[in-house]
Amino acid sequence: MTAPTPHPRAVLAAAIWRARREAHERTVDAWLTPHLQRRRTGRKHPVEDFLFTYYSHRPAQLRRWHPGAGVLLADATPDEFGRDYRAVAGGVELDTTAVLGRRAEAVSWIRALLAHTAARNAHFGCFGMHEWAMVYRQTPDEVRHNAWPLRLDPEQTARTVEQNRIRCSHFDAYRFFTAPARPLNLLSPTREAQLDNEQPGCLHANMDLYKWAYKLSPLVPSELVAEAFALAREIRTLDMRASPYDLSALGYPAVRVETPEGRAEYAAAQRDFAERAAPLRARLIEAIDRLPVTRPAPDRDSASAATAAVSR
Repeated sequence: MTAPTPHPRAVLAAAIWRARREAHERTVDAWLTPHLQRRRTGRKHPVEDFLFTYYSHRPAQLRRWHPGAGVLLADATPDEFGRDYRAVAGGVELDTTAVLGRRAEAVSWIRALLAHTAARNAHFGCFGMHEWAMVYRQTPDEVRHNAWPLRLDPEQTARTVEQNRIRCSHFDAYRFFTAPARPLNLLSPTREAQLDNEQPGCLHANMDLYKWAYKLSPLVPSELVAEAFALAREIRTLDMRASPYDLSALGYPAVRVETPEGRAEYAAAQRDFAERAAPLRARLIEAIDRLPVTRPAPDRDSASAATAAVSR
């Protein structure tokens, strides 16, 4: 990572930052309330619950507002924002140096991944086969979301996987493939090679912008984390509509990727998500570049340690 260009500290008046905090909480509460209600009653939702169960960011953490690094909150106290804030003349600010003292290597790795991904050409030919590969040659009891039926019978599902080229570049999707499905993938992605494999057309790479945003919190504004969450939520919807599951009872019409028309529909939606993800990825890179960090991006030999720090 190159040395950042100094930026003047922004000052938010109390009325401004309190309004932003309240707006953020209202936005997030619209997502949290139904999820928490389902959790209390033991109900599960294969689409809406995913971002809360797969990712490690807890609902209370998503709801908590942070202004990001380099912002002075007028007339605030550290107790309102947590251990990483310090009192300064006129209010409080994030102790960026303290946060980076714990997380500089992870921040550098995240930036490297985001930049490597952004620099690659996008590919749109996977047609969502990763979800099919996750149920390939499984018994009904083994299927992950077995409370919901598959749209096709087991042999038709297997034939769909076998007749469509699987080219999954995303390790965190590939690792959930069934054992018989893994040899059918044209790639063998690993955690260590993540910097070399991620590409901006991948639904899961774009969904993971939410992960990288919250891993950067509180160094980035919570509004940016919420924007990444909102995009990931939409992507998850397409992911499951194109999956082998029949979720019509939940109001999700299938994108029938087993047909030419369905594959065209999927690729068009995938392109749209890639276009919408690009500016979010760029804003995360910009936010990192504004930090007082000069540590270089990790080389391949240190990639394992860095990825361990940011996994899930």
